[in-house]
Amino acid sequence: MNKNNKTIPKVPLAKPYFDSDELDEIRSVLDSGWVSQGPKVKEFEDKAAEYLGVKYAIAVTNCTAALHLSLLSVGIKEEDEVLVADYTFPATGHSVLYCRAKPVFVDVDSRTYNIDPSLIEDKITDKTKAIIPVHTFGQPAEMDEIMDIAKDHNLKVIEDAACAFGAKYKNNFVGTIGDIGCFSFHARKGITTGEGGMAVTNDRNLADFIRNLSIFGATSAWDREKSNEFTIPEFTKVGYNYKMSDVTAAIGVAQLRKLDKIIVRKRELARYWDEKLQEINFIESPYVSDNVKHVYQSYVVLVDKRINRNNMIETLLKNGIQTQIGTYASHAQPVYNSNDRCPISLDIFKRSLALPMYYQMKEEDIDAVVESFKKAMEELKLT
Repeated sequence: MNKNNKTIPKVPLAKPYFDSDELDEIRSVLDSGWVSQGPKVKEFEDKAAEYLGVKYAIAVTNCTAALHLSLLSVGIKEEDEVLVADYTFPATGHSVLYCRAKPVFVDVDSRTYNIDPSLIEDKITDKTKAIIPVHTFGQPAEMDEIMDIAKDHNLKVIEDAACAFGAKYKNNFVGTIGDIGCFSFHARKGITTGEGGMAVTNDRNLADFIRNLSIFGATSAWDREKSNEFTIPEFTKVGYNYKMSDVTAAIGVAQLRKLDKIIVRKRELARYWDEKLQEINFIESPYVSDNVKHVYQSYVVLVDKRINRNNMIETLLKNGIQTQIGTYASHAQPVYNSNDRCPISLDIFKRSLALPMYYQMKEEDIDAVVESFKKAMEELKLT
């Protein structure tokens, strides 16, 4: 127990993978004296764009900022409606509210936890301007169907790929399929900068708009420094202070070098989870579509309706195992005052359980969690 009487888990829910590479990159930035947005941010953006095969990448403070700027860039304004996958962290819906528009929540597929394309058209009105599919926990949404619907109704598509850097739908990286893709580098994501986000696109006009708005509606200090002439910035729009620092980007550059091996290892661990959970009744392993590459930002199962999920989280923590809910049924959150009905999302919200998943994890850790599950099931007389 620590001094606050909270259990320190033997098997944490998540753990970033850092080594000397991150320290070396940060040291180089500190030595340079340029710690705000500058050359290291540019390097991070260029390397991310090269990895994804996309023309433009704009690094920002977090994925919520990326979503906000992306919506503004495609013209979302007050009284517009944006269709949002319901089962997602509220940052997705909040970004729509930031534009003073209305998020309209669409229920999800019970297997993938992603937006159900068959339900989208019923939610489209003459006020609908865009769709935000979410690649939930690192599994890509059914983008072909979504893009066809968007084309038929002249809607923009902004991919919430917060959990899915490196994931693929068929042969395409998520985030590169819609008009704009948004990524998160939060501490629980596949690669992390602590906090951080990025918007990517192949449309130069959208990229320029997002970049300008991310730095108060002005040209960046780095761009001005590169010029041979003294220039005073002009503020052409009411922008935001959403820019990423070079210290943060330094961690991102080092993390990008680790990305592929992190994905490989987490997919190995997911297969082991799948195998071991066959030993436990009342737990449903995550489904994976045939045409996607899942990167397992989280490994999220469903518990039987006879199990109190919250009590299970508490019981496992007492045994040194940290777990958590999956994410939220957005329409049920009071902030939205929503009349949308999304029963599948609500059911998943009540029964989802995120299990430990991180690069340094060992198969023995999974064995320990499974044994804890079995003991908990015995206590509940559910074996």
